[in-house]
Amino acid sequence: MMITVNLRPGLKRKRAGSPFAGVLAGAKAFGAKVKDPALLVAVVAWVGVGGWLGYTWLANTTELRALEPHLEQARAEHKRFKAFLDQKHKQEQIRDSLLSQITTIQSVDGDRYVWPHVLDEITRALPAYTWLVDMSPVAAPPPPPPPPGQAKAAKKPVVDTTARPGLLFQVNGRTVDIQAYTRFLRNLEASPWISEVTPVSAQTIVEHERAVTAFTIKARFKQADSAYIRTAPLSQSVR
Repeated sequence: MMITVNLRPGLKRKRAGSPFAGVLAGAKAFGAKVKDPALLVAVVAWVGVGGWLGYTWLANTTELRALEPHLEQARAEHKRFKAFLDQKHKQEQIRDSLLSQITTIQSVDGDRYVWPHVLDEITRALPAYTWLVDMSPVAAPPPPPPPPGQAKAAKKPVVDTTARPGLLFQVNGRTVDIQAYTRFLRNLEASPWISEVTPVSAQTIVEHERAVTAFTIKARFKQADSAYIRTAPLSQSVR
């Protein structure tokens, strides 16, 4: 406990002034000194602008600190998705490369076994007392020209590269029985690998002092349904 002793009893003790009293007194003294109102307004405006700038800087700093965790999270998500997209792009490049190689192999190797299939089917369809003289491919006929009135207005036809027509071939043979010739035609038409069987000619000729029927047949090789395709290994180990 603090004891205060008044050494001058004739004088009253002054009360402690307010802390804002000096500020108010200074403001009043400044107002009394400043006689120009425009200068006072300018000073107040500059003080207000400074206060507003300080408040804005403080608010932006606080907001920036609050957004920093979100920024770090967004950067982590960006790195993760970037790695995922890079991996996806690499897999797509591998897929496109494999598809290109498969397409090239199919274009080169697609017709390798056409003639073995044709020979196999013709051998199965060939009846007794009938034999072949030769067999050769036939060039496809050119498309018919447009009518004269539409020749100028006709546009260039769009070629469908996905559709691959089958091999068109011609068979020349001999038989001693005309019924065997008709049976040969029916057997070719029944084959799932041969279509468009067309008899071209059939006439009797003398060959080796015997009367035989010489015939010519045109047909087209087609890809059979998967139900008719059978696979077999090229080699088999023997124990």
